[in-house]
Amino acid sequence: MNTARASAGSNAHSATAPRILISAGEASGDLYASHLASALRQRFPEAEFFGCAGPRMRAAGVRPVIDAARLAVVGLVEVVTHIPGIYREYRRLIAAARQERPQLAILTDSPDFHLRLARRLKRLGVPVVYFIAPQAWAWRRGRVRALRRDVSRLLCIFPFEEEFFRNHGVRADYVGHPLTRIVRPSLSRAEFFARHNLPADRPLVALLPGSRRGEIGRHLPVLAETVPSIASQRPASFVLGTPAGGVPGAEASSRFWEPISRSPIQLVEGETWDLIASADVAVAASGTVTIEAALLGTPMVTYYRVTPLSWWLGRSLVKVPFLSMVNLVADKLVVPELIQDRLRPSRLAGETLRLLENGPDREKMKLELRAVAAALASREDPMQRAAQLAAEVLYEEVENAH
Repeated sequence: MNTARASAGSNAHSATAPRILISAGEASGDLYASHLASALRQRFPEAEFFGCAGPRMRAAGVRPVIDAARLAVVGLVEVVTHIPGIYREYRRLIAAARQERPQLAILTDSPDFHLRLARRLKRLGVPVVYFIAPQAWAWRRGRVRALRRDVSRLLCIFPFEEEFFRNHGVRADYVGHPLTRIVRPSLSRAEFFARHNLPADRPLVALLPGSRRGEIGRHLPVLAETVPSIASQRPASFVLGTPAGGVPGAEASSRFWEPISRSPIQLVEGETWDLIASADVAVAASGTVTIEAALLGTPMVTYYRVTPLSWWLGRSLVKVPFLSMVNLVADKLVVPELIQDRLRPSRLAGETLRLLENGPDREKMKLELRAVAAALASREDPMQRAAQLAAEVLYEEVENAH
């Protein structure tokens, strides 16, 4: 770290005991932001953190102004019905920033919400560190302009992102993927099987329908139809993994439970990494969980579905050959992608059965997943690197104030 900055910071109370607004809008962002808050607290033990927080951030000492779960909506059309509520939360967070005047803001993922927030924070004179770059290299490149204008530092977690954003005038740094140092099972396969009374002589299929509001409702009916098709051809155990704290919002309803009641599906809450590590195949909604499966070395089938209108509006905007991040990192098709109309129970069952066989397809995928995990690994701890860069922005703010 720059010694002049460190000296300036050590002599300024606002640097040693800063107020930091930190915000995340979904489960993965809550995880990353909680670890970043903890890493920053090592540097600034007296720091005060407040903002948009989920359960992990609250556990890390972040005072919630608003609940992150209220922002966890996906889809161009789906988000429309939630706009009044989201705008209400946005105004509460802005009011808190105006009243408490943080020396730094850290915004994690959720670009639809956070890029608007960054603009307002910039006007309030609050420097913004944006953690987890928006996928502007894939679609909605207009976001680059907002990043260049309103963000002091962009922290990237995929190796190809830094060059893209720097070439577009954004002050971007690659820190490494946080999950490479975080994702670890706490149980062995034998222990997981014993805890949940799973027969040792049957393969385990992990069903991972997503964590955001609406994802589970769209994906679960397909999974419920897929499971009997697989079971009729290959005896297996099927475990559905849901986030810690249970199914969010309206999904905790009969619409969620009724398909499960008709299928041989066991429900496990808050044990995703143990479930994936113990599984023979993960049937995973495209998103962060596919990176987790890659790091744990579990063969997978990926899928995703949004409303037809969201798909029609969004598909023409996508500028990349794959939708799964595992395939994007590998720059080739490593895991199957069953997206939108291709997501059918027969296809999902067929791909899963193929990977349940201990054949060349399974071994090839495991080898390629190891290569993806290696590509995401970084020499330095991503959270410590992110904390260092965020601290540099804070020191710059102190220097400018003096």
